[in-house]
Order: sequence, then structure tokens, then C-alpha cells
Amino acid sequence: MFLRPHTADALATGGTSTLARIGHVFFPVPALLVVLPLIYLFFRKTWRELDEEAHEHRGHMLSLGVTDLRPFVALPLCALVLTMQDYYGGRFFFDEVIKPYLSDFELTHPGAFKLAKYDELYGFAWWVTARVVGYVFVPFAVWKIAFREDSLLDFGLRTRGFFKHAWIYGLFLAVVLPAMWIVSRNPDFGTYYPFYKQSSRSWCDFLLWEGMYMAQFFALEIFFRGWWLGALRKSFGSGAIFAMAVPYCMIHYGKPYLEANGAIVAGIALGSLSMRTKSIYQGFLVHVTVAVLMDWLALSHRHALPTQLWAPG
Repeated sequence: MFLRPHTADALATGGTSTLARIGHVFFPVPALLVVLPLIYLFFRKTWRELDEEAHEHRGHMLSLGVTDLRPFVALPLCALVLTMQDYYGGRFFFDEVIKPYLSDFELTHPGAFKLAKYDELYGFAWWVTARVVGYVFVPFAVWKIAFREDSLLDFGLRTRGFFKHAWIYGLFLAVVLPAMWIVSRNPDFGTYYPFYKQSSRSWCDFLLWEGMYMAQFFALEIFFRGWWLGALRKSFGSGAIFAMAVPYCMIHYGKPYLEANGAIVAGIALGSLSMRTKSIYQGFLVHVTVAVLMDWLALSHRHALPTQLWAPG
């Protein structure tokens, strides 16, 4: 993956007692036992409706003597997209393939890209581009070719009823923000965020990075909470949400351990929210609010917020 691997192993962190290390490793277990039943109580009606819809759909398909090919197309496509992004959507591919072309162009057009100054930002621009293309354009293009009768707007892109469910966005933030404030003071998070380490150099760097970061999150929500669930809900029912939470958790590997485990809860909660509201927008707002504030808090705790508008030099 493009993101920097998390090097502090949970059982080999210097200066920490063995008991504390073991507690760190197993803390997600009781946390999940507390949180997941609460999610069930909040979304059980939504899950029931999805299962009833899927039962009716499968019965109809069986009565016609045909097989729903949506899982056959969606699941291998998801695996292919995530694999291609991991191998070709990161820093290594950028340095080996794309950066040489930018460097050659600058030899004849000095300062065209300011590559030396914004090298890291260009690498992240490639990462974001790969995510937007892989999360949005590829699955949507394949889907319209394979299933022309399906409307792409049904993949969580309709805005109708947005304000009706806005209170859920506020409820999620009320739960998440206090926890985020506590977690942001953990050294793992303080040194890991923002991904773009030059964010503190200037407000221009910070805002450019956050703009790209938000675009990546929007594409991610379209892929996991929009396309995936829209493609599979009639075949899998509520199971589509729980199946989605597995690869969603796995794309967080390399991030701090507690955050990767938190992605299990986030995947189920945001997926259920998307199915309840028939929209990805509330989930996107929750996701991007937490992400941007985490960057802000990490810089603030390090006393590293930008102090000037433009980067020097």
C-alpha cells in the first residue's frame, strides 16, 4: 500500500510492560462486544428490511429459473480493484514509472512541476487518482456494461431525504468525536497523521492535501457503501454489509492497530447507515469530518499547525 507501514509492533513496543502490550492487543475484543450489540439495536430494523428484500428477490430469480450474476461480477471485480491499487496505486509505482517522466519534463521546462518542492504531494496525488479511478470509474463502467438496467443513482448517490436523516450524522459525531479526541493523544496517531508530512509547512500544503484526502474518501464511500452494497444487497441482504466490512478493514492494515480494528465497527455502522438512508452522503460527512479533524488534532498536539500561507523557497 502507499501509506507508510506502521512499524510499532503491538508486542514489541519499547518501554511498555508486557501486561500493557497484551492489553493493547486484546482491547478490541471487549470493545467490539460492547459496541456491536449497540449497532445491532440501532440498525436491526434496517437489516430485517434488507433480508426481506433479498428473500423476495432470490425467490423471484428462482421462479424464473435464472441466476443473479451480480455477486459473480461484483466480488471478483472488488478483489481485482483492490489488488491493482495495492500493487500499482502507491508510492513505489509512482517513483519507478511516473516520476521519471516528470523529471525528464522538468529538464527542458525548469520549475514546471516544482518536483523537488512538492515531490511527496505529487506521490499522494497519484495515490488519490488511483483510488478515484479504481473506486468509481472502473466499477461503474463495468456495471453499466454488464447490467444496463441498473441505475447508478441507486448506488447511494440520490440526495432525496438527505436532511431527513441529518440527525443520524449528528448522533454519530456525538459518539465518535469524544473518542477521537482521546485517541488523537496516543503517540501512534500523533506521529502517523497527517499522511502528508509537509502539511505543517504552509496552509497551502495543508489545504491541498486535505482536498485530495476528501476526494479519496468520497471515492471510497462510493465504492464500499455505494456500489458494493447497491450491487449485492438484493442477493446477500444484510450480509452484504458484513461482507463489505472485511475488505474495508483490510485496507486499513498498516495503520495504527486500534484504528484498523475500529474499521470493523466503522464498516458495519457506515454500511448500515447507507442502507438506512439510501445515501452515502451522511456516511461520507462522518468519515471526512473525523479524518480532517484527526489531521488537525495530530498537528495541534505536536504544535505543528502551519504558520504561513505559502511554503518558502
